[in-house]
Amino acid sequence: MRIIPVFIALSIATPALAPFALAKDVVVHAGTLLDGVSAAPRHEISIVIKDDKIANVETGYVSPAGAEIVDLSQATVMPGFIDCHIHISQRSPGSGNEVEYSVTHNEIDVALNGAKYGREMLLQGFTSARDVGGGDATVSLRNAINGGTVPGPRLFVSLEPMGPTAGHGDERNGLDAGLSHPGWENGIVDTPEMGRLRVREHKRRGADLIKMMPSGGIASVGDDPHRMLMTDEEMKSVVDTAHALGMKVAAHIYPADAIKHAVMAGIDSVEHGSFADAEAYALMKQHGTYLVPTLTVYDVFYRAASEHPDMLAPGTAAKELANDLKPIQNFPNALKAGVKVAYGTDIGEGDHAREFVLLTNATMPPADALFAATRNAADLIGASDRIGSIQPGRYADIVAVAGDPMKDVTEFEKVIFVMKGGTVYKKDGDATNAMAR
Repeated sequence: MRIIPVFIALSIATPALAPFALAKDVVVHAGTLLDGVSAAPRHEISIVIKDDKIANVETGYVSPAGAEIVDLSQATVMPGFIDCHIHISQRSPGSGNEVEYSVTHNEIDVALNGAKYGREMLLQGFTSARDVGGGDATVSLRNAINGGTVPGPRLFVSLEPMGPTAGHGDERNGLDAGLSHPGWENGIVDTPEMGRLRVREHKRRGADLIKMMPSGGIASVGDDPHRMLMTDEEMKSVVDTAHALGMKVAAHIYPADAIKHAVMAGIDSVEHGSFADAEAYALMKQHGTYLVPTLTVYDVFYRAASEHPDMLAPGTAAKELANDLKPIQNFPNALKAGVKVAYGTDIGEGDHAREFVLLTNATMPPADALFAATRNAADLIGASDRIGSIQPGRYADIVAVAGDPMKDVTEFEKVIFVMKGGTVYKKDGDATNAMAR
């Protein structure tokens, strides 16, 4: 019964899309093209678009009769960015008391936050994203975006993270034991049988993938980020059931031992991986397991813990200060080990392009950072045939910046043009009437 008001609220908050006036056939003239396929730039390229898909990519500037020409001949053109780890409705850390907010707001509030932050993400150039840890409101938001009710990135969503009682995903941690909420049990996994049931329930409720929490976390009350909290049997039951249903598994993990056990259980990606060691990286490389490093979230939480510790969950500021500098110190070791990396920020509200700067500061070459946010991200999601590159058959998800991001990575934060599925949402640095009418 709560799904209906969520949709009504979303419709009121953000009017239906009114696509920017483009002809059915569109040609984008790209001065420099970084296509997400090759690291080598191409110059003076035409991207031919029919409806929402790329029909052809041609050398030289072509202008077919009747086609709308989008002139980006002075810009660097790239595939739409993909953030593989977001929480689309999550406020910026330190912006208010988190415990107070969680008990005074409902799913409609969550959905409205997501509509706002999703709009901001799209204007930043992120045309697709994985939301790893939402609920029914996130599924509704995904459907509203897909249906054209609100603008936002193309979402692939999990529901409540799966983990044990007293683990990182247990909403009761630190609260009066007498408090309860109907949704607080939706991710609890204390046996292999519960793992199988939860995965099947999440599939039924509309999840695209599964989020699992084998270790403790930092921003949660009472648990230890250095401990593995799920058994091998519990992890294996979640992974095997998800894979049988055609769903990938993203696993929030910090300690090296937990990473090794989860990789052996068959997970598809390590989210964070903060305390990985050489053996863990070697195992990830051997199994083709992706790392989604989420350096952005450590950056923003470290700042919040330093400046506004009272706004975070009780007792978590000390954990942030003790652990948030380690991931960026360890990340170069993952690169040296040859681990596959996909782009992720672990934020909702805020600057999703900040991760580009943090990755390159941590020794990742700019071209590889772009691949992490395009080609690799699409591969991790399982959607390389639809997103992540500029080539025929893919969605016309295109972004542009005025400068050269291979020479100045801050250009990634200065997107001047955004097209998603053939619709222009940002042009000449300004939002178009596709954002609202």
